[in-house]
Amino acid sequence: MSFKKITLCKLNSEYCPTVEVVEDGRVKIGEAPEFAFLSKDQWNLLVENILSNRLSKLN
Repeated sequence: MSFKKITLCKLNSEYCPTVEVVEDGRVKIGEAPEFAFLSKDQWNLLVENILSNRLSKLN
């Protein structure tokens, strides 16, 4: 994975949800204290679904 941490809004990670690759290789999504963790395989499946247009923007 090429990223380590991105913020999901225009503020900073103190105020917004983040997506972060943690040391054990899982992907942590959310904001404190509510986080979800995806395994590498789950993350890759999510990315595949986005790139193949099976998932798209919500209206």
